[in-house]
Amino acid sequence: MNVFFEGIFQPTHLILILIVVLIIFGPGKLPEVGKAMGKTVSEFRRATSASFEQEEKKEKEKASKEKEESDK
Repeated sequence: MNVFFEGIFQPTHLILILIVVLIIFGPGKLPEVGKAMGKTVSEFRRATSASFEQEEKKEKEKASKEKEESDK
């Protein structure tokens, strides 16, 4: 039933996407676009991993406080 998304990342589709990107940005700007995309992805990964670390730290602190209270 989901025929539209079947095989969306086939080589012919990827080549078509690359051609459209080359037409829009031109071959001179393509390295800059790639660099900007790489920075964006790395910043996103760093931000999400930092938020997960903060949540884990809060949970550990809460668990240690509960353990101290139960020991009393």
